[in-house]
Amino acid sequence: MPRAGLTRLRVIDEAEQIVDEVGLSRLTLAVLAQRLGVRQPSIYKHVDSVDDLQRSMALRAKQELADTLVRSTVGRSRSDAIMSMAWAYRRWALEHPGRYTLIQRPFTSEDIEGMAADLAVVEIVAAVLTGYDLREDDATDAIRALRAALHGFVVLEIGGGFGLPADIDRSFERLIAGIEMALPRWSEGLNSPSRA
Repeated sequence: MPRAGLTRLRVIDEAEQIVDEVGLSRLTLAVLAQRLGVRQPSIYKHVDSVDDLQRSMALRAKQELADTLVRSTVGRSRSDAIMSMAWAYRRWALEHPGRYTLIQRPFTSEDIEGMAADLAVVEIVAAVLTGYDLREDDATDAIRALRAALHGFVVLEIGGGFGLPADIDRSFERLIAGIEMALPRWSEGLNSPSRA
């Protein structure tokens, strides 16, 4: 019988705290059991495996990030929406560095709930970019560019990759502002004379 007070939700909550404190690679069921004050076999009453646990954490992380991004963009458009979304994305990643690693975990096509979570963040970015009237491949390229810029910046920041004394917030703001400045002419990019 499961220990009183120990639920699947409680197990996942604790696992999330561990990965944000010490990183995903340090999460084991033994460490989790110790933190919860139970023996390791007790964990299996609530999760099937480490993979099951990581899948649940990834799902929640993606859903939470999507909710955060939606809230940051309500009532905003174009540059205001992009900047607000970018700052919200960065804040969430810095506050949840271990869980941010799980954001990158892809779900299989058989995992309907997981695929929906994967799509949610992309759809929010796409919605933010609708103000630039981008279509088809141009829209896809812009979504990828913005996501890559956000991801690259936060991964470098989380990993301590910015050692120069310049203000990191200023660098981030300039990165997003630069992307936003390019968006009104995004569709012209591949047809510019410099590529001839």
